[in-house]
Amino acid sequence: MDRERDMEMAFLQMIRDNERVIYKVCSFYISDEYPLADLYQEVICNLWSGFLNFRNECSFSTWIYRIALNTCISGLRKELRVPQKVSLSALEEILIEPENMEEEIREMYSLIYQLTTMERAIILLYLENKPYQEIADITGLTVSNVATKLKRSKEKLRKMSNR
Repeated sequence: MDRERDMEMAFLQMIRDNERVIYKVCSFYISDEYPLADLYQEVICNLWSGFLNFRNECSFSTWIYRIALNTCISGLRKELRVPQKVSLSALEEILIEPENMEEEIREMYSLIYQLTTMERAIILLYLENKPYQEIADITGLTVSNVATKLKRSKEKLRKMSNR
């Protein structure tokens, strides 16, 4: 009984420590059919399901990103939904404090929402200053594939910003 309670307490602390990361990942994949609260809840359920089997082969942060991204992306695939653009005003509270958000950052996020799900995942992790190896670990890609996709995504963003 004490072991179960200790595990629950450790899990809840991990969620509290990483809540902003989970919300940020979920916010990149919301749609009318799959709102933020539903995505967040599904990520938490999947984290809990895997928590007891966590083998410390990677950091908690890497594991959380991997579960969150896989949950969001597979949820979209499973339901055959195409993520739609979300107004920045709906995301300002989650992503960045509104008073600190500059016009260039708003523009960047609006362009990021136009990328494919995998491109968004890679850009999100890149913006979080994750090293290529960790991005590869989280997404299941090779390091060279991450570098290629990141370069192509950046180029795509540059082209979209010059329209």
